[in-house]
Amino acid sequence: MKFIHIICLSLALSASCLEATVSAQTGTGYFLHTVTKGQSLYSIASMYNVSVDDIVRLNPGSREQIRAGEALKIPQTHYSNESGQQFHTIQAGETLYQLTVKYKVSAQAICKANPGLSAANFRIGQVIVIPAQDNSTAQPVQTVQPEPSTKKNEWRDMHKVERKETIFSISQQYGITQEELIAANPELRNGKLKKGSFLFIPYSQSQETANNTPSVQTTPSNEELFKESSTSKKQIKTIKVGVMLPFSSGNQDEQSRMVEFYEGFLMAVDSLKHQGVSADIYTYDTKGTTIGTNAILSQSKLKDMDIIFGPARQSSIAPVASFAEKNNIRLVVPFSPKVDQVFKNPNIYQVNTPQSYLYSKVYEHFIRKFGKTNVIFLDDGSGDKEKAEFIKGMKNELKDNNVKFSHIQLGSDIDPDRVIAAMDTLRENIFIPTSGRNTALTRLLPHLMLVRREHPAFNMHLFGYPEWQTYTQDFLANFYELDTYFYSSFYTNNLFPAAINFTHAYRRWYSKDMSNTYPKYGMLGFDIGYFFLKGLAQQGNKLEENLDRVQVTPIQTGFCFERVNNWGGFINRKVFFVHFTKDYELIKLDFE
Repeated sequence: MKFIHIICLSLALSASCLEATVSAQTGTGYFLHTVTKGQSLYSIASMYNVSVDDIVRLNPGSREQIRAGEALKIPQTHYSNESGQQFHTIQAGETLYQLTVKYKVSAQAICKANPGLSAANFRIGQVIVIPAQDNSTAQPVQTVQPEPSTKKNEWRDMHKVERKETIFSISQQYGITQEELIAANPELRNGKLKKGSFLFIPYSQSQETANNTPSVQTTPSNEELFKESSTSKKQIKTIKVGVMLPFSSGNQDEQSRMVEFYEGFLMAVDSLKHQGVSADIYTYDTKGTTIGTNAILSQSKLKDMDIIFGPARQSSIAPVASFAEKNNIRLVVPFSPKVDQVFKNPNIYQVNTPQSYLYSKVYEHFIRKFGKTNVIFLDDGSGDKEKAEFIKGMKNELKDNNVKFSHIQLGSDIDPDRVIAAMDTLRENIFIPTSGRNTALTRLLPHLMLVRREHPAFNMHLFGYPEWQTYTQDFLANFYELDTYFYSSFYTNNLFPAAINFTHAYRRWYSKDMSNTYPKYGMLGFDIGYFFLKGLAQQGNKLEENLDRVQVTPIQTGFCFERVNNWGGFINRKVFFVHFTKDYELIKLDFE
C-alpha cells in the first residue's frame, strides 16, 4: 500500500498521439482514467487487469508521482482479450442509450456490469465496464439522431499551456466556454494551470447544436434506462451468515484474536436479536490453510449465505472472493489491508483501509483542520522507513495547498532554541515527528516540553500516528500538555460509557477480559457484525445503495464505505482525529 504521489499527465503531441486518442474507445488502443484521491499505480493496475509497467510505459514519469484529478492512459487489450469485456471512458454528451447502440449490448447488461453506476454519476470521465456483446437490442426509438459526419472524436485539438495563459484566455482562443474546457479537463476544477501541460480542446456544444439537423428525438433517457434496469427492494427475513476464521491455526496469538473477534461478533448478534433481527450463523474453522478454506467452499450450504465474514489469512482471500462473486454473496474482509480483489469484485467490503487511501483521507482532514498553521517536521535521526511515504505525501499535500512547513533534526542534547527558531511565535504551530516509534517520542518530547513550559503562551500542538494510543501509559501527561492529535480508523476511550458497558458485558459473557491489543478484537467483532447485520435487516438487497442510511454508533471502529470504481467493491475510508486537549479532555473528531 504505497502512498500515491501525484500524477503528472505528460502527452507528446504528434499525429500518432491523436490517432491513439481516437482509438482509445475501440478496444485496440487505450482509454483514459482520471485519478481519484487515495489511488496508487498499484491499485489502478489492479482494477484494470494490467501491470504497473504497462501504465508507466504509456505514461512516462508516472512511476515517480501521480496527481489526483489528472488522467492516465490505460491499455485496453489485456482485459478485452480475456473475457470479451472492455473499458469505456464516458465522453461529453454521451448517454447510456448511445452506448447500447455503439457496443450492441443492452442497458440492463451495462448496469449489471457496473453496479456503482447510476443516472446521477453517469458523467464525463467516468470509466465503466462494457460487457461482451449479447443478442439484446437497444431500446426502440422513433427517430435516432445521426452523428455529425465531420466529427471524428470528442476532442477537436490539444493545447500546450504557455506561461501566463488562463482558463479564460484558452477558452476564448478556441471559441468555447470555460465550463466546456473544464469538463474536458477535470484537473482544472481547482482553477490551476500548469505550464507545459496539455489540455483536451472539446468541440463547442453551441457549434454542434447549430450544425446538427433538427430531428425528433425519442430515445430513452439515462433516468428511464437505469430505472428499468433496477430491481425492487426485498427484505431479508432471516439473514444467513457465514463466518470463516482460523480458530485452530497453530498460532496461539492468532487463535486468541480470532476467538475474541468471534465472541464480540456473537454479542452483536444477540443485541440485534433483542431488536427483532433474525440471523442464522454458520461458523467454519479455516485452520489457517488454503486446504481448509477450499474444503469449506465445497460445502453446498455456503452458497445460500447472504453475507460471509472472513477470511483472515491473505492466501485465503482470493478463493473466498471468487466464490462470493460467483454466488453473489457479500464478503466482508475484516483484517487484511491488502485485498486486490476489491478493485474487481462488487461484493467485497474491505474494512481495514489500504495505506494510500488512509493517507489521502488523513491529508484531507489535516488541511481542513490545520491549513493555516506552521508545520514543523521533527526528525530524531532514527530513519523510520515505515513513515517515509506518509511524510513525503504530507509534504506534497502541504505544498499543493500553500501551507508553510519546515524540517528540523533534534539530537540527544536538549535544544529549545532550535525548536523556537522553526516556530512562528505569532501563529499556530504543529509538530509532526517523522517516526511513530515510542523511542522517537522519548528523544523528541523533552525538547517540546521545555519550550512549552518556558513559553506557555506559544500556540503549539503535536500530531502523530495510530500506534500512539498504545503509548498512553508512558506519555499520557505529555500528550495532554502538548495538545496532541493523532489519526486513526480504530479508537475507543476506555472511559466512554459505551466502552465501559461493552467491557463489563464481555466480562459477564465470557468470564475474562479482552486482550490489551490495538485494536481490541472483541470490540472489532461487535462493531463489524452490528453494522452489517443491522444494515441488511434495514435495507435488504438494497444495502449497497443505502450504506449512508445505516445509522450505528460504533464502540471502536469507524465506517465510511465507498466504491473503488463502478464495477468493484467497497473500501472503508473512515478516519478521525483523537485530540488530547490542554484541559485534559479527550475528544474524537469526526470530519464526516
